[in-house]
Amino acid sequence: MQPTPKSFSHIGLSVPDVDAAVKFYTEVFGFYTIMEPTEVVEDDSDIGRMCTDVLGAGWKHLRIAHLSTADRIGIELFEFDGNHAPEDNLSFRRHGTFHFAIQDPDLEGLLERIVAAGGKQRMPVREYFPGEKPYRMVYVEDPFGIVFELYSHSYELTYSAGAYT
Repeated sequence: MQPTPKSFSHIGLSVPDVDAAVKFYTEVFGFYTIMEPTEVVEDDSDIGRMCTDVLGAGWKHLRIAHLSTADRIGIELFEFDGNHAPEDNLSFRRHGTFHFAIQDPDLEGLLERIVAAGGKQRMPVREYFPGEKPYRMVYVEDPFGIVFELYSHSYELTYSAGAYT
């Protein structure tokens, strides 16, 4: 029996400055702040033990904040002790998470706000069906080097129409 599709809950992003990331994602994207930046330390508290279970011993402390999109998807922001930027922020041959995508019908307006807030545009805005349908996409970076994609229309609309044929 085929399982029913599950809901996407949240994505966790590691950033160099959780306060700056909360400001960027709330002011540029309008995400809701669910939990303000909070300090968590490696100790014997429930959350301390939970983090040690995930990160292993020696993580010392971290800062964390929780945001939410309009469709209730969580954005969990982490500022880890001793964090550092990767050498290649789009190591596409490395297994793991490649990117996430944000949808906005005003893709160009959102792109302008991202760049104005210190982010980067990685490519020209592209159309999936030039002259036929208004489905557009572009890859960007936030000011912290996290790469993600912007879509003008829903994932289902874009791909159910055979985007690659």
